[in-house]
Amino acid sequence: MPKVTPGSGPDPRPRRRVLGWGPARGGPGAPRALTPGPAMRRGWGGVGGRPPFVRAPAARLLEGEETEPWSLSNLFKVTKLIRGTGTESPALAEDAQPTESEKEIYNQVNVVLKDAEGILEDLQSYRGAGHEIREAIQHPADEKLQEKAWGAVVPLVGKLKKFYEFSQRLEAALRGLLGALTSTPYSPTQHLEREQALAKQFAEILHFTLRFDELKMTNPAIQNDFSYYRRTLSRMRINNVPAEGENEVNNELANRMSLFYAEATPMLKTLSDATTKFVSENKNLPIENTTDCLSTMASVCRVMLETPEYRSRFTNEETVSFCLRVMVGVIILYDHVHPVGAFAKTSKIDMKGCIKVLKDQPPNSVEGLLNALRYTTKHLNDETTSKQIKSMLQ
Repeated sequence: MPKVTPGSGPDPRPRRRVLGWGPARGGPGAPRALTPGPAMRRGWGGVGGRPPFVRAPAARLLEGEETEPWSLSNLFKVTKLIRGTGTESPALAEDAQPTESEKEIYNQVNVVLKDAEGILEDLQSYRGAGHEIREAIQHPADEKLQEKAWGAVVPLVGKLKKFYEFSQRLEAALRGLLGALTSTPYSPTQHLEREQALAKQFAEILHFTLRFDELKMTNPAIQNDFSYYRRTLSRMRINNVPAEGENEVNNELANRMSLFYAEATPMLKTLSDATTKFVSENKNLPIENTTDCLSTMASVCRVMLETPEYRSRFTNEETVSFCLRVMVGVIILYDHVHPVGAFAKTSKIDMKGCIKVLKDQPPNSVEGLLNALRYTTKHLNDETTSKQIKSMLQ
């Protein structure tokens, strides 16, 4: 059967009745109408015109047979639509299960992801030792206050160490997924469709990463506590005072942790560096295998969020937040990996559309994501970035 691309002329294939999107008539048991509904007609370019390519598939979605189609595994339902490689994507299971070929990587990543929620809970409940530190600084001669501050900071630094070590595990998991989702002989689009369980895990990693960084950016106690810990530790060494807790976070580890927490978005920085390193270490793999995977995911999220027919099917706002975070995450990774970045005219990511989707949300819910684009991307301030895009992110 000949391959057809949008705008290439009449479609020689038999027309499928699945495109009838009108509402059902005659009650729940009645067949659905085979005439286009108003939502479908609005997207047509004139009377008798064909629906645009992006809207043609997924009739089951718009007819209401799926109530929460864009949950984790269903995020990639419109992959074929975005890439223009088909007319109807297969319906995906609510929770994609790994195939035999996916299981090894899937199980390795799953061990990491099982700890992700606990990490977020610990970070969310992190209150810091600000009061004890202030008291100790204001009364430097009071040994009891010094001991109290040190006793409060040491267990908190233990938590910070756990967060940092988790970032290293997450980096290894991401590299494993990138290897699986970009390997030959399949294209990135085929990988996203064939390995849905791995694609779901990739999205979950990005979702966790943005949530972690949003919490970290709003908690100055983290850096204050760690700075106090390092200053006190240095003073103890000079005075030959045994430092309880030093065995847990030695000087070398403290240096690496300090660099990690100095970043505005430390988890995103870790994943961006990991993706860049993955590309540089796999020179036999076309860079497009990685960038196309990322741009496809960004496009899926954008289309799903900006299209009323898709957006109206959401049953909870967490799905919206999930997709916004995944979209921003893959944009940032793409911008670090692609030679000219995500903001250039030649980019495969519609940055104006993505930024507009973010700006259309309640401001308080997306400020952290907009800041991630402002301060974590690599090419935003390049001369090739249009003034319009720069002004949209001001």
